[in-house]
Amino acid sequence: MTNIKKTLNHDINLPLFKSISEVADEMNCPVYVIGGYVRDIFISQNNKITDIDFLIIGSGIELAENVKKNLKGASKIKIFKTYGTAMIKWESLNLEFVGARKESYSFESRNPKIISGNLKDDQDRRDFTVNTIAIQLNSASFGNLIDPFDGIKDIKNRILRTPMDPNTTYTDDPLRMLRGIRFSCQLNFNISKESEKAIKSNSKRIEIISNERIVEELNKILISDSPSKGFILLEKLGLLKFILPELISLKGIDEIEGQKHKDNFYHTLEVLENITNHSKNLWLRWAALLHDIGKATTKKFDKKIGWTFHGHELIGSKMVYKIFKRLKLPLNEKMKYVQKIVFLSSRPVILSQKKITDSAIRRIIYDAGDYIDDLITLCEADITTKNIKKFNLYHENFKIVRKKIKEVENRDRIRNFQPPISGEDIMNYFKINPCKEIGIIKEKIKEAILEGEIKNNHEQSLKMMKKIGAEMKLKKN
Repeated sequence: MTNIKKTLNHDINLPLFKSISEVADEMNCPVYVIGGYVRDIFISQNNKITDIDFLIIGSGIELAENVKKNLKGASKIKIFKTYGTAMIKWESLNLEFVGARKESYSFESRNPKIISGNLKDDQDRRDFTVNTIAIQLNSASFGNLIDPFDGIKDIKNRILRTPMDPNTTYTDDPLRMLRGIRFSCQLNFNISKESEKAIKSNSKRIEIISNERIVEELNKILISDSPSKGFILLEKLGLLKFILPELISLKGIDEIEGQKHKDNFYHTLEVLENITNHSKNLWLRWAALLHDIGKATTKKFDKKIGWTFHGHELIGSKMVYKIFKRLKLPLNEKMKYVQKIVFLSSRPVILSQKKITDSAIRRIIYDAGDYIDDLITLCEADITTKNIKKFNLYHENFKIVRKKIKEVENRDRIRNFQPPISGEDIMNYFKINPCKEIGIIKEKIKEAILEGEIKNNHEQSLKMMKKIGAEMKLKKN
């Protein structure tokens, strides 16, 4: 929190705020900038600003309409009459204007009944003290800070507290429990003991929140700098069992005849944390979170070899679809990406433990396609052994795997390849109609290329097609 006064003076004197100040003075209505933008000034975050919230004692919609006239290039206003809010997109910013309000909730819904209020009413209803700090923009008191809940002190102490009784805050709007965990990850703040206790007591209330809103917060946790912290809190505070019970099933260590397996819940979070050092790809982070999801149902003990999880990759990839469907995550290429990464997640690990053949490399390139680099990144993140010698050996082996993939791909052009001979080529040559023999010929040519028996070109594929056709007694007419 160094140079806060200098930073505050710089930020608050931007032309945008001066323009809004002039409009508010003309309308004779108090206006404040509030929420995350103000909070981040005091945290001294260098994040790119995208959202700024303005609180108006009066009509937020009317102020937005008048502000728009002064902002060259501003978008058409989006109006949300139920909440008395309006939004303008201007340059790279989302500007939201909301009239101060009081809220009252029913137990069955997080959608409040709203009536107009004053500044204190609006600050009371907010989720955390760090988001209640307001800066007045009217010219007579331009730049004045209003901080009734010591939000600046909480920022200094890196603590998340609710402005009102946390039980009321979380009962009224259970989404705030997830927001608290998300802010804890994004800002590296701790949740107050009172809030943690209240979240535990009210965790079941998360069931009234739509899956779309839950996923929005989960995605923000996943893309934060410390997503594992978020999932540890979700489990600790009792929310995870209502959102992703499949992860809870991975928790714990079993022991039979002195043989144990690792705690796959905490291993998963280690892998997720490792991924953050190498990729900001949200869907790769989802793959990391779900890569061992099939282990709970495939866990078995064998007296000869100990604990096994045979087939957990296939089971896990099928579970991905069910989880995505339940949570209302996209059932498109993003889901298929996560499925494929989960399904193939053990293959490169096996390759790294043995002598690598060109055939094995061609097959993993063919099966992974454009996802091959992300797959290897996940597998490297999956190395969580505390044995330094083993850790270094695995990583050295993965360097060899990466090098081999590059060599084979440059030479054989296997990634996303289609056999050089098409079904139409086969029908035209042998003068036959569509039949199962066409598929058999194509598959044999593909296998021959992957095994290195022939090169990935038309000439050698055509020669093999003729040979296979002859063996199948398909005569050229």
